[in-house]
Amino acid sequence: MKRQWHRKGVLVIEGHVQGLSNTRSAGEAGIPVVVTDKSNCIARYSKYCSLFVKCPEFSSDAFIDFLIDLGVRENLEGWMLLPSNDHAVYNISKNKERIETIYKTLIPSISIISNIYNKERLLNIAGRSGIPAPYSWFPETREPINGIKFPALVKGRFGLTFYKKAGRKAFPVNSRDDLKEVIGKLKDKVGPEELFYQEQIPACEDKTISFTAFCINGEIKTHWMGTKIREHPVRFGTSTYSRSTYIPELIPLSERLIRELHYSGICEIEYLKDPRDGIYKLIEINARTWLWVGLARNCGIDYPLLAYNYLYKQPFIFPESYEHNREWMHYIIDIPYGIYGILKRHYTFREVFGSYLKFPDPAVFNMSDPIPSLAELFLLPMFLFKR
Repeated sequence: MKRQWHRKGVLVIEGHVQGLSNTRSAGEAGIPVVVTDKSNCIARYSKYCSLFVKCPEFSSDAFIDFLIDLGVRENLEGWMLLPSNDHAVYNISKNKERIETIYKTLIPSISIISNIYNKERLLNIAGRSGIPAPYSWFPETREPINGIKFPALVKGRFGLTFYKKAGRKAFPVNSRDDLKEVIGKLKDKVGPEELFYQEQIPACEDKTISFTAFCINGEIKTHWMGTKIREHPVRFGTSTYSRSTYIPELIPLSERLIRELHYSGICEIEYLKDPRDGIYKLIEINARTWLWVGLARNCGIDYPLLAYNYLYKQPFIFPESYEHNREWMHYIIDIPYGIYGILKRHYTFREVFGSYLKFPDPAVFNMSDPIPSLAELFLLPMFLFKR
């Protein structure tokens, strides 16, 4: 006999910090939640998770077969898919017609997703739209090319596969010798057609800004902005401490980009301010929820619930404002990396310990749903090993 649900629910794909936030968002609204991940995860221990099922590799054909089978077996027909993993987004988009025989999803078509994850296409679109970006070189060979200005970055044209193969988002190089060394190290992991080089924006007090939005057919319906205060690694890393912010000049830039992409759904657009000219420049787009999506929710922009209400035609309004200068911290990661940053003189003792005295919103702990934070303590060695 098939499982019975009191209403259509949400299938959360990947149950890390953002998956937990997405689970709580739906669960607190009374929406059933099923969580799936490749391995153990903290979201499965939330009181709002009704069922956890392990899945195959997100990028595999078996993953799509798994989703179809799960939907039929557990009576999830008509449920909303909410992925927070790039490989899952790409795979679902590639198989959108088949997936939508069972599920509802806001994930765009593969033509749109390819324009986002292929960095050359994205930067070309940005250029046509008048959106500033760091100068980039796209060679057809491994050999260092003339014209590269140092310092520079070695990055992957296809971001969702480069990190998995190379173990890092970007490799800083300060000279032609550095460039040759990095290319040599990558030669057995990454093909020449997968690399590109980009000028490195100098480090400054301004950190990466995330402009996030809920969009329909290329129109931004609501937005939220936040900045990474600390991350690991120190540059080109994942946020451990963030703050909500508001930078009005990013709104028209993002509107033009979303309109050109004809994007629908939730997304995060990353910008970095160049201290040489004071201009915010496009870094990348994530076509999904991001690690600290819970901070947006705490500020009044609940992206998972907006997506659900839109798909199921529930009464709602798009928020026109949100709380500024609210902070979020992934304590279990930030504390050791904060201390390490002090020892390496990336941060001062005062700024690190001063931030703890502000008691930022915790990424995982919740008084009414405490088990995931305990689970994270036990699962931390596994998470670190996987990274």
